[in-house]
Amino acid sequence: MDKAKFYGALAIMAGLIILGTMFPAAVKEFRSYDRTVNVKGLCEKEVKADKVIWPLSYKVVANDVQSVYDMTDSGNAKIVEFLKSGGIPESEISISVPQISDKYASEYGSNDRAYRYIATNVVTVCSDRVDSVLALMDRQQELLRKGVVVIGGSWENPVEFRYEALNELKPSMIEEATKNAREVGQKFASDSGSRLGKIKTASQGVFSIKNRDSNTPYIKKVRVVTSVTYYLKN
Repeated sequence: MDKAKFYGALAIMAGLIILGTMFPAAVKEFRSYDRTVNVKGLCEKEVKADKVIWPLSYKVVANDVQSVYDMTDSGNAKIVEFLKSGGIPESEISISVPQISDKYASEYGSNDRAYRYIATNVVTVCSDRVDSVLALMDRQQELLRKGVVVIGGSWENPVEFRYEALNELKPSMIEEATKNAREVGQKFASDSGSRLGKIKTASQGVFSIKNRDSNTPYIKKVRVVTSVTYYLKN
């Protein structure tokens, strides 16, 4: 046999022997990386609303348009004065154009109604002074004494409490949710006689902001869930 061919065959055989000894270990390592566990981590925090939109809606009735406008101007002035007394600047108060309906002009109206015109007025506060607005809400009876009957619980003009500092909260909440996910993964690995490896995939859920309950809508519950897939080691 040619020496070159002999040594070439010898090298191939040696390579196959080495590969044969390495292959089981490689397969074992591959299989260890093929084992995974998917876990979820939750983070919830309660925060106070940092913005409030408070529409104060009221109605006036009269038999002539001029009286309607005069009563509207008077009611608006009383509400603005009331709001300013509680620390709300005029720049955070807006007054909508009154919505006036003529009951005589209605298709189903009649001329025996006590008042012909009804005007719905809305004075709205949009402010980050949440505590000041909450204090004013507790003092609404003062407007009643001045002849202004604010309509409460209107579905057309609901009070809105918002939390707008979410971006400042996100990093710490994601970190805590991921930490909680890892703790769950470690517990699973321990119970299965394995060790937790590196992260294979991770995804962040959508942040949600909801009222903590119906009685305190100015307290918000912020929630996020992260989903993490870890490799398991023997």
